[in-house]
Amino acid sequence: MSKQKLTQSDFHKIGIYDILFIKKFGRAGKKLIRSGKYSKEEILIIFHQIIENPEDFIHRNDAFKAMAEFVLTTDKLVKPTEKEITDEPEIQNLNPDPLYYKIFGREQIEQEAIDQMDTAMRLPISRAGALMPDAHVGYGLPIGGVLATKNNVVIPYAVGVDIACRMCMSVFELPEKSIRSGSNKLKNALINNTVFGVGEETDSHLKTELFDKKEWQETKTIRELKTLAYRQHGTSGAGNHFVEWGILNVMREDPLMNIPKGEYIALLSHSGSRGFGAQIAKIYSDIARQKQNLPNQAKHLAWLDLNSEEGMEYWIAMNLAGEYASDNHHEIHNKIVREIGMKPIKMIENHHNFAWKEKLEDGTEVIVHRKGATPAAKENIGIIPGSMTHPGFVIRGKADASSLNSASHGAGRVLSRKKAIKTISPKDLKIMIDKAGIELIGGHVDEAPTVYKNIDRVMFYQKNLVDIIAKFTPKIVRMADPDRWRR
Repeated sequence: MSKQKLTQSDFHKIGIYDILFIKKFGRAGKKLIRSGKYSKEEILIIFHQIIENPEDFIHRNDAFKAMAEFVLTTDKLVKPTEKEITDEPEIQNLNPDPLYYKIFGREQIEQEAIDQMDTAMRLPISRAGALMPDAHVGYGLPIGGVLATKNNVVIPYAVGVDIACRMCMSVFELPEKSIRSGSNKLKNALINNTVFGVGEETDSHLKTELFDKKEWQETKTIRELKTLAYRQHGTSGAGNHFVEWGILNVMREDPLMNIPKGEYIALLSHSGSRGFGAQIAKIYSDIARQKQNLPNQAKHLAWLDLNSEEGMEYWIAMNLAGEYASDNHHEIHNKIVREIGMKPIKMIENHHNFAWKEKLEDGTEVIVHRKGATPAAKENIGIIPGSMTHPGFVIRGKADASSLNSASHGAGRVLSRKKAIKTISPKDLKIMIDKAGIELIGGHVDEAPTVYKNIDRVMFYQKNLVDIIAKFTPKIVRMADPDRWRR
């Protein structure tokens, strides 16, 4: 029995190009090969015969009958032209020049990130864009990149791997001194109610109503990932994900925040949709790359048509990942609230890895991808963090059209993780946090404060994009332990 997998190239050779047929025949072929009755080569010969003469198989009483019925009742199988009979579709050309886009804080953004944004703005589907002052190199679209495309396409890697990564803050009406006098209680609440690390799971769940939503049954991919999502519900990843206590100084009153001026204690968390979102990103990015043969520099900017089956599947999954990420934060906050016995007076939250259906200033309908960028329309209130020792800010958007109603999602890196590990020691990190008066639980050198840009400069470059409502200063920070960063 052959153990070889059926590949897209195999299907192309027998005249199957449509992704719907490849998925259907691929699943059937996998089962038939596993059964041991047929080799890969035999399966492909029979599949080719089914495509050519499905009527010859319609009266059989086996899996091939279902394949024949599928061919006869589905009108998507298009015979390829001579030009299309290759292992890959024809290369999709980029426009010769990028569309104009505004760069905020250009002098502190590396050229490679700008080059990536230029490539995105050369896509034939691009309509507008902007680059935030925290921008740095990513996959496809740079982190801090905002890209508006035609209103019927979505780019999975312009959303990002950690779909719906977001900020969430609970504000407590407690005086600043409480964070000193009650530090052990607050620290233990973090330790007892958070789980960090790549692939980490928990069997402790407080509220699980989210998993009753019908969207979990919408597609095969979502159904298969539901169990993983449940096991990771209420957990955080590694990298720059954290849950921390700090002091919130509300500097101006705003009707959206609805909190009087003054100092409060706040709980701030940063994480996304965990393994569920990561798998969705991988699966549909792979499909997009199969459908769009882009030049090498644009490979990760392949898109899906929202009118196609796979495009609609991704859109449903992305939005569900958004709800899941939000509920994940609520689960963590609710557990901590239960332990400390004090309810918050306000919760503030926002996505920053997502795609939205919006309109440009001239009324053009588009899909706006914000990869590491915070929504900043006038009705948007959000959180822009600094680092484990530097402050973050609660902001309200100013609806600046040149930024596509966006702002930065943080300070932005100046050192890659590899460079940080090579140049910063655990001793260096300890000196930094001790000097800042921070208590760090877990953490790793590649999240040291010096790997980030100066948050005050980042905020300066976007002073026309957001108003600062409050300043958050971290005091007790919980992150993944070094041995939980990679598995």
